[in-house]
Amino acid sequence: MTKSILRKYAKLIVQMGVNIKKGQGAVILADTAQSEIALMVAEEAYRAGAKWVDIRWTNQDLDKMRYKKESVKVLSATQEWEKARMQYELDELPVRIWIDSDDPDGLKGVNVEKMQKANLARMKVRKPYRDAMENKYQWTIVAVPSAKWAKKVFPNDRTSVAVKKLWDAILQTVRVSKDNDPVEAWKAHNASLKARYEKLNACHFESLHYFSENGTDFTCGLIPDAQWMGGGETLLDGTFFNPNMPTEEIFTSPMKGKAEGTVVSTMPLSYQGNLIENFSITFKDGRAVSCKAEKNQELLEHMIAMDEGAAQIGELALIPNDSPISNLGILFYNTLFDENASCHIALGLGFPNVIKDYDKYTLDEIHDKGVNDSVIHVDFMVGDATMNIDGITPDGEVIPVFRNGSWTEKFM
Repeated sequence: MTKSILRKYAKLIVQMGVNIKKGQGAVILADTAQSEIALMVAEEAYRAGAKWVDIRWTNQDLDKMRYKKESVKVLSATQEWEKARMQYELDELPVRIWIDSDDPDGLKGVNVEKMQKANLARMKVRKPYRDAMENKYQWTIVAVPSAKWAKKVFPNDRTSVAVKKLWDAILQTVRVSKDNDPVEAWKAHNASLKARYEKLNACHFESLHYFSENGTDFTCGLIPDAQWMGGGETLLDGTFFNPNMPTEEIFTSPMKGKAEGTVVSTMPLSYQGNLIENFSITFKDGRAVSCKAEKNQELLEHMIAMDEGAAQIGELALIPNDSPISNLGILFYNTLFDENASCHIALGLGFPNVIKDYDKYTLDEIHDKGVNDSVIHVDFMVGDATMNIDGITPDGEVIPVFRNGSWTEKFM
């Protein structure tokens, strides 16, 4: 990949991803193999006015080694310096950029129960800080290829060819090309998503009914005060940013306790370095009461049992089967991309900012309105070319929203 294209991508991440403000700090999370792009992003952050940049290097091989070699007690511990750093970030509100390049099978072979116990313990410590920072700082998730990830996506190609193919696909999804202005492209994309979610908001649906040929038959209630959203988001101080690059989704958080029926996955779920494949989840009274998976069912069961809210739904997201990412015909084995090729549902944490005038309420009041709470937020894909979705209004009118995997004419 040429340096000029990488710089254009780095600039987009800083300008449209986190929209860093002069005087803000910046935290970048990147694998040790991704130093070139991480340093480019850091340079662009300084150019945009960052007062400091901290690159926190990660390494999936080390993570796997730690899970295998260390005790649950050691893995579960959050050190005092980590708590101090979280408090500092709560006070300073730096932007946060995660450059994802993980191998989808990178933690294969790790003891699932051990990993989940350790992760839950650490998540519980982090959650109060995360809640306190909600809608007060900019963050974004982006991706760059790694050799192992690329070979998973393109197993029949040489590594160098696979990496190039994955780079080409990623750049296409984030609207970066040799001759275009990606910032302007993203402004137009956000405007398009806004026009569509405003049509959904005008309907004031009480619930959605999903049904498709693969066995999905599922109804989920919606929150009266909740709005549909999509694309970029706006902080309490008015700063606009794009938390996911790419994104094609329009989403909301549904009413906890109001989900019935079964949803069947249409893509593998990459979760904590493992792939959960060919699975279904059945809901009753809003909770996941059973699940089946051909691969890694134990991991799925542990995920659903992570805490009280992990078995309930935090997000419904609508993406047509002919979205730009779906039309690439590539299974990325990465949620950032695969969730934007298919309608998806998330277990766990809901989004407080879907509530109209959310800043007027406490977090407890938002949860009382029906937004789910959890230490996890895990998206899984349920859409395909046979997906149908009906919106049901408070007076019982049924309005088709999706037919055969795509938006109906009313929402085009």
